[in-house]
Amino acid sequence: MRLGLRHAMPTVDRAMPVPPEAAWDVITDLEAWPVWGPSVSGAELDGPGPLTAGSRGRVWTPVGVPLPFQITEFVDGRAWAWKVLGVPATRHEVIPTRGGCVVSFGVPLWAPGYLAVMALALPRIDRLARQRV
Repeated sequence: MRLGLRHAMPTVDRAMPVPPEAAWDVITDLEAWPVWGPSVSGAELDGPGPLTAGSRGRVWTPVGVPLPFQITEFVDGRAWAWKVLGVPATRHEVIPTRGGCVVSFGVPLWAPGYLAVMALALPRIDRLARQRV
């Protein structure tokens, strides 16, 4: 795992020996979010899927509080970012590499402590993506 700075955001990333499509499938599958996301206990879209630019929905915290979200950036197969409760939140990116991909999470400048949560999510995403290959 590496710490860095991408798109003007503090980041944590992990190289994964899986096809980029497998990692993308995991990070855009709302049913998988509670499996890999330590701060997520559930998520749903307001309308039919899949996740795309402008999608809106709700994400549940581990204490059962639903928060509204909106996808603010979406590049299919590559990256998505969102606002939760109207506040800019994390950015999720899959970067193809020769041996698989790198999954990178960016957090707002004011929330560098959240990198620790994202660092917990990365090996979970790796495991789930390997299962999907």
